[in-house]
Amino acid sequence: MAQKIVTTYTDDLTGEDSEDVRTHTILVDGAGVEIDLTSESHDKLMDALKPFLKAEGARRTRVSLLAKAAGKGKSPAASVAGKQNTAEIRKWARENGHNVNDRGRVPAEIREAYAKANK
Repeated sequence: MAQKIVTTYTDDLTGEDSEDVRTHTILVDGAGVEIDLTSESHDKLMDALKPFLKAEGARRTRVSLLAKAAGKGKSPAASVAGKQNTAEIRKWARENGHNVNDRGRVPAEIREAYAKANK
């Protein structure tokens, strides 16, 4: 039996499918999200942020410092699950009746459920 696996890339902002979708990480006040955007949606995001990024008092910081800050304040379950292999979490989620996308971030509630089930 032959199988054909089709991967569809979807812009999280517009909901449109596109081959131009890339994953971007956004960190604000120590909290981060990953979002999948086309270059057009990414340009809109950057245009919206431009006044803040170019503000007179704005200072650049190193990504490693932001990554450290992003780790603060997470729930223990989210921290444990965050260290697990995403493919493993997706596989577990599907086997346990959760609906999870093939790419992009895994929702926190699924990561937490995975962490609780795999203590």
